[in-house]
Amino acid sequence: MTLAVFDVAPEGNMSRYLQEIQKFPLLSAEEELSLALRWRDGHDAEAGHKLVTSHLRLVAKIARGFRGYGLPMAELIAEGNLGLMQAVKRFDPDRGFRLATYALWWIRAAMQEYILHSWSLVKTGTTTAQKKLFFNLRRLKREMQAIDGGDLQPEQVSKIAHTLEVPEQDVISMNRRLASPDYSLNAPARADSEGEWQDWLVDDTESHEIAIAEREELSGRKALLAAALKKLNQRERHILTERRLKDAPATLEELSQQYRISRERVRQIEGRAFEKLQKAMRTQRIEVSQKHHRTAVSRRDELAFTMEQ
Repeated sequence: MTLAVFDVAPEGNMSRYLQEIQKFPLLSAEEELSLALRWRDGHDAEAGHKLVTSHLRLVAKIARGFRGYGLPMAELIAEGNLGLMQAVKRFDPDRGFRLATYALWWIRAAMQEYILHSWSLVKTGTTTAQKKLFFNLRRLKREMQAIDGGDLQPEQVSKIAHTLEVPEQDVISMNRRLASPDYSLNAPARADSEGEWQDWLVDDTESHEIAIAEREELSGRKALLAAALKKLNQRERHILTERRLKDAPATLEELSQQYRISRERVRQIEGRAFEKLQKAMRTQRIEVSQKHHRTAVSRRDELAFTMEQ
């Protein structure tokens, strides 16, 4: 069930919005209880609307406490209003406390979640400890009068880590992140220059063109090798493979025992097979080159004929 949306939205003029929400009357405990029961038991839209609008100024007050994160006030209020509506939907008046006490948690949670996802392009940790550190670090620094923009002193880091029960390295990292806003890579590197920060980024990996060319070259060599190996007899192919094409080559002694021949004979077969392999691959390269040349000439002649026509 969706609550009725209140008439005034914070996307407009902020001063006017703050003036408008003052017009919604605050509720006494008896009025609030009556409206909450009507909403809970009968989903009375009018009652839900009054519960929401009577607490809009509470949302604005909480939003002012988050102004230090540099996000638009209107957006913080909008998120807080969503949290307020969630609180109204889930509020149980029989528990004996006021709606403001219950809604306070929902409003703050909605704003904090928005800040964590919007404050920086680099996402901040979402664990309970990281959230606690993110939203309490500035307050603790103010209390310790650590207002400069540099790194914290070791004793300050230790005290904050102990207070918030987080590792000291997390305190150092979070302090540096809060002190360093995001910068666009498309921003000018200098005021008097057209160059951008991204111009200083260097990619050490090979370009796609080189990678594709090398992959095609390797594939061609493998194809030539496979075709050339077929020119060898079974024994030559096996000995050459064992001696030249394996990461852990077989020894002459091992192959001599396998074929019951001398080690010198194995060495001779290996040498002759390697020469035959080289010759076969050279022949294939020449044939491929000639084929490519004939194809290029044929295409050139076809193009010349077409242009003459």
